[in-house]
Amino acid sequence: MTYCVGLLLDEGLVMLADTRTNAGMDNISVFAKLQVFHTPGERMISIMTAGNLAISQAVVNLIQDGLADPETGAIQTIHNVPTMFKAAALIGEAVRWVHKNHADAMRKQDVGFDVSILLGGQIAGRTLRLFNIYAAGNFIEATRDTPFLQIGEHKYGKPILDRAVNSSTTLTDGVKLALISMDSTLRSNLSVGLPLDLLVYKRDELVAPVQRRICENDDYFLMIRERWSSALREAHRNIPAPDWALD
Repeated sequence: MTYCVGLLLDEGLVMLADTRTNAGMDNISVFAKLQVFHTPGERMISIMTAGNLAISQAVVNLIQDGLADPETGAIQTIHNVPTMFKAAALIGEAVRWVHKNHADAMRKQDVGFDVSILLGGQIAGRTLRLFNIYAAGNFIEATRDTPFLQIGEHKYGKPILDRAVNSSTTLTDGVKLALISMDSTLRSNLSVGLPLDLLVYKRDELVAPVQRRICENDDYFLMIRERWSSALREAHRNIPAPDWALD
């Protein structure tokens, strides 16, 4: 399992993923779940993956090698799709290709077809967008009403996002909230683990995004973790006791 979160904000995009891959209690590895496809001045596209690692890696390779457009037959890759909607459709088609070619063999080995992908980015002359692609190849898009999407072990990190994130949240605050959301998940689920991969992209710039790998000794993440824990302890102490509390 893993946890990935993407925030689509007025200022830009924040994407954060853990790197733990768990194939059993005695087989835990580190694999990057965040991939960036960037052409300066032309496109900045990033994806994050959750679920079966073999499926995820097959999909990532397919969208780079290319698949035929169902309508035109032309070969499309993540590097030449004309819109972010087409990028989401390409990933969905890649997911269906992997399912068609591997799902039966996986089923015979009692392996479920489990994959989900967050796609975020911008192509020159187009709008910054964020999508969630499902295992069936269909997808949804983040909106101003719901400006964040999550995949993987999302339930522990969702409450802070529900309370604090809106489209006008700054990139700086978005980074803080994404890290708090991730820390909540790290504390509650052993299948999610450090290091973390963070991406921050400013809307319309089409330059290389800011990327950072956050490890166990990262001073800023350690500060976030401690100050958030302290703030929660202080908050619950400051809430008045119920008038029906026992003496």
